[in-house]
Amino acid sequence: MLKFMGLMNSTWVLDGHDIVTAFNLSCFQAMVDLGGCSGALARELSKAYPSSSVTVLDLPKIIQAARQHFTEQDDTIVFQEGDFFDGDIPPADLYILARILHDWKEEKCVQLLKKIHACCQPGGGVLLVEALLFENRRGPVMAQIFSLNMLVQTEGKEHPPSQYSSMLSFAGFHNVQVCRTGKSYDAILAIK
Repeated sequence: MLKFMGLMNSTWVLDGHDIVTAFNLSCFQAMVDLGGCSGALARELSKAYPSSSVTVLDLPKIIQAARQHFTEQDDTIVFQEGDFFDGDIPPADLYILARILHDWKEEKCVQLLKKIHACCQPGGGVLLVEALLFENRRGPVMAQIFSLNMLVQTEGKEHPPSQYSSMLSFAGFHNVQVCRTGKSYDAILAIK
């Protein structure tokens, strides 16, 4: 588990700034990173938007390990134990799902997005961070490799932007914007 958390941590240290600045998120004062693991992406959010509060919600054993191994003395991130599928989701203006949806079948993704939509106030949003396939699914190569890996390890797979947009629309979100960062992960922002 710690090795996985370390890998996630290093991913966001390398690509996190490009993700959190893909869109101007300064209008969102309260952000919750659902499944935020070590808090590395949340720290990037906190650096880029210092007037916003950032909470990481993850399973109890993940939060305990994050507090013990990955937090810094002056950490401004709030770590909260919970299960975003089965438990309550804390109130926020922006919910971040980074490398979460690709793990699950589309029905479960829509179920989670509907739950987030119900928690959002009008004007609130969701930021998806995933390795986006091209619409023809012929690339990018890294996203294809990630998708093959998903077939072995989870029930999910990588998707093109149109599929995520469809899931978001079905859950009630609109104004879907896509940003390809040129890095391993891309960003999709949708508003309630």
